[in-house]
Amino acid sequence: MVKRQNAVVSFSAAKDIHATINLTGSKSESNRALIIAALSRGYVTAKNLSDAADTVVLNNILVELSTASLEERRTVDVGHAGTAMRFLTAFLSTIPEKFKLTGSGRMQERPIGILVDALKSLGADISYEKNEGYPPLLINGGLKNTPSEVSIRGNVSSQYLSALLIIAPTLPNGLSLHITGGLTSRPYLEMTLNMLATAGIQHTWEGDTIHIKRQVHQMATLVVEPDWSAASYWYSIAALADKADITLPNLREESLQGDSEIQKIMIDLGVSTSRTNDGIQLVSAPEQPVSGIMNLKDCPDLAQTIIVCAAAKGLNLAFTGLETLKIKETNRVLALQTELAKIGVTLNEDNEVYTLDCAGLHFPEKITIATYDDHRMAMAFAPLSLLIKEVEIEDYQVVEKSYPDFWKDLQKAGFTVEEL
Repeated sequence: MVKRQNAVVSFSAAKDIHATINLTGSKSESNRALIIAALSRGYVTAKNLSDAADTVVLNNILVELSTASLEERRTVDVGHAGTAMRFLTAFLSTIPEKFKLTGSGRMQERPIGILVDALKSLGADISYEKNEGYPPLLINGGLKNTPSEVSIRGNVSSQYLSALLIIAPTLPNGLSLHITGGLTSRPYLEMTLNMLATAGIQHTWEGDTIHIKRQVHQMATLVVEPDWSAASYWYSIAALADKADITLPNLREESLQGDSEIQKIMIDLGVSTSRTNDGIQLVSAPEQPVSGIMNLKDCPDLAQTIIVCAAAKGLNLAFTGLETLKIKETNRVLALQTELAKIGVTLNEDNEVYTLDCAGLHFPEKITIATYDDHRMAMAFAPLSLLIKEVEIEDYQVVEKSYPDFWKDLQKAGFTVEEL
């Protein structure tokens, strides 16, 4: 068993942050780029890939799959990598071999039935080794003479839709994808389509239907942008510091990543964004009055960062668009409720609207934050060390999933990180 280690994060009395931080490549872009390249028969390459564990795992799996199979049924283990699980479920269905696709204990509790049902309607041969609707999956790949249309719910995970769209140009009859029940995380779907377009894959999107005909990838290089999700933690740090001047090189204001919305959201929490010659600069600014309900449906990966930051600032904000958080690495809504209670804040749920109550907000001398095998819990709560003398993060290495250098970068910015 791997020993899990905790770390204590702290900051000096003068809460001024001045730093330049070079962020890793976007995990979302990297994982899409890898699958697109693998399907392109050598026409597409990817550059500036993320060093996040999820991307490393997916890249290693794809390299191994490129070698000749010596087994009756290959076992493909994604560990904790949720995006890899979803993308590979579709990808492996196109390869004429037999696979067992599995993952960690938590991965085997995350539903995948919606995607499997869609693939089976296209002719895929997929069954469940244990529990209906959940990994491990037994995949007998090699889609042939597939129907050209599929309907799938769009309000559970956009990754299901992206997985289907990425394989669409390789299917015998292309694919018309009909989205039912609304659409969550639309920017991630647009990211997928834009990256496919860079690789020469054209599409039409009319109403709730996206159509991609069978076509060949063109010569292209997919250059991955730095990760806006990782940038969000630095916005939180800027918002909680007395004064901040943080430069993040190479981020583009007009980005494929939906999490670039953090630029607008954090204006309300006291952070302004300005352009530099090669990236962006975050500067402390006065808070803006927030009215109405903040809808995070299009950028759910920002939710923990924003909610924790707002709670620490004593802002009784209301949020919607959080339902997909319940099927992530952990039930992120429940995890937030549990950990925020440690600083006297409640996150109340009422008909899919979640409201902070900061009446009991207080900052103890020390706090211990559980991470629930969830990288975003660790990074969302670490900025509280600007307000609390010692913040102990359980299993602090969980950040390797998306931002392996997070703790090193905190140290560059003046934080102290001590391993226990």
